[in-house]
Amino acid sequence: MPQVDTVSARHINSPFASADLDHPAWNSSEPILITRLWSGEKAPSGSHAEVRLLWTNHALLAKFVCNQSQPPVINQMPRLNKKTLGLCDRDVCEVFLAPFPEHPEHYFEFEAAPTGEWVDLELEYINGQLKRNFEYESGMKTSTRILEDSVVIAMEIPFGDLIPQPHESDEWRINLFRCVGLGNERYLAWQPTFTSEPNFHVPKSFGRLRFV
Repeated sequence: MPQVDTVSARHINSPFASADLDHPAWNSSEPILITRLWSGEKAPSGSHAEVRLLWTNHALLAKFVCNQSQPPVINQMPRLNKKTLGLCDRDVCEVFLAPFPEHPEHYFEFEAAPTGEWVDLELEYINGQLKRNFEYESGMKTSTRILEDSVVIAMEIPFGDLIPQPHESDEWRINLFRCVGLGNERYLAWQPTFTSEPNFHVPKSFGRLRFV
């Protein structure tokens, strides 16, 4: 399937818990392939991932199904009752979401690890400086499954005061990432950022998300 810069999230009328990783509704959404490094180079097939996006009137749902050719790099003592800063130093899947397409420099970062650990942040470039709001609380939920040669990670990202409920045909900005393993080959991006060093925080590289 060719790489494109626009993806769709399909609306579902009967919400289900994101913890239901096998719910048939996931298959109603087209898979989004993550096969390249942040640099644009082809990533090893053992680290590829696919993502499916759905939305309800209350939340955006994202499910990552990831190839896992090596043991996961995870926290052996995870804490799930609070956000885990520095999560991207280990294996993690990430959604960067900019709900205001005319201002992609204001966006939200959601991370989930195979352990179920999570991070949610509000970010904004102001005068060329990236400002991070560590106090942001989205109420996101995560669900995971670690298998012998794959990892499944789902996120439920609620709509609320800062991320408004979308309408059908709305178009936001988005990028999707996976970090896995060690070294620079661990940084995969749906839409590569093409920076000289690994860097996901490049809003101009974000793709488009259409709500259907």
